[in-house]
Amino acid sequence: MAELPDLEVFAQIISRKFKGRSLKQLEIMVAKKLNVTASSLKENLEGKKLLKVLRSGKTLHFHFGKEVLQVHLMLRGELAAIEKDSALPKYTILAFHFSGGEGFTVVDILRAATPTLNPDAAMAPDALEMDEEYFIGVISKSKKMVKEVLMDQKKMRGIGNSYADEILWDARVSPFSISSAIPEKIVKKLFRSLGSVLKEAIKAIAKENGNELSGELRDFMKVHSAKLEKSPSGAVVKSDKIGGRTSYYTDEQQLYS
Repeated sequence: MAELPDLEVFAQIISRKFKGRSLKQLEIMVAKKLNVTASSLKENLEGKKLLKVLRSGKTLHFHFGKEVLQVHLMLRGELAAIEKDSALPKYTILAFHFSGGEGFTVVDILRAATPTLNPDAAMAPDALEMDEEYFIGVISKSKKMVKEVLMDQKKMRGIGNSYADEILWDARVSPFSISSAIPEKIVKKLFRSLGSVLKEAIKAIAKENGNELSGELRDFMKVHSAKLEKSPSGAVVKSDKIGGRTSYYTDEQQLYS
């Protein structure tokens, strides 16, 4: 699943390539997830210029004039560039054709990627926009395992399984820690790790991808990988299930309970 850093880079790439260009044609191959009819979506977006592309949590927001199209890639959705007059990739959900002939598609083998026209405002803050006070309040009030809280999109938006592991390792906090048991000074350290890990990941992915809408990059992960045997500091990388998802961690991380 694409997480916050991947989506931030995708937004940057699409902005560089298509900002200011008119959407000549929107092809809708799968309409079951739309919140409006396919004809209404086309009518609202076709012919309008792409003003900006923003990431919000785990979604991308495409601003066409006063209209905003939100796209959630869900578990297996991807973005793919298309050249002028080229065939659409298999499993295309939406295809955006801009003036000049180029464009991009939303592709999803599970057909679960979700486009929403003019979505309601999100209730929870984006992980990179919340302040420390809010974060401390969320962590200190929860009796759940801290990894579950980091991934709870109703508390903070954008962090998924991979980066939750990386953030917790960076702060040296066990993913099995009970959130409310973590001392405030450690929660502040965790907040700093959250910001630094996500921002460094954005830089690494942007450098690697250039202008290519490539899949999620994970080569720089410190612990979240089945291929890693040891952390950068030499500790054995272990794995276990939390909430049905595989978590990676080391004994360097303090358990608070």
